[in-house]
Amino acid sequence: MFEYELHQLRTAEQALKADHQRLVREARDGRRTARRSARHEAEGRVSAPLLRRARFTRAA
Repeated sequence: MFEYELHQLRTAEQALKADHQRLVREARDGRRTARRSARHEAEGRVSAPLLRRARFTRAA
């Protein structure tokens, strides 16, 4: 009987973990879709957010 209860607990924990992972994946995919659709809009950011370095070199 004890093993069965442990099995039920593990199954419930796995279901909660799977639900959480699914929610995280849906949120990530939603943000990705929003970024991709924002690239094709007429108005938006002027500079690309992917550029990590400065556009101009520093003066000496």
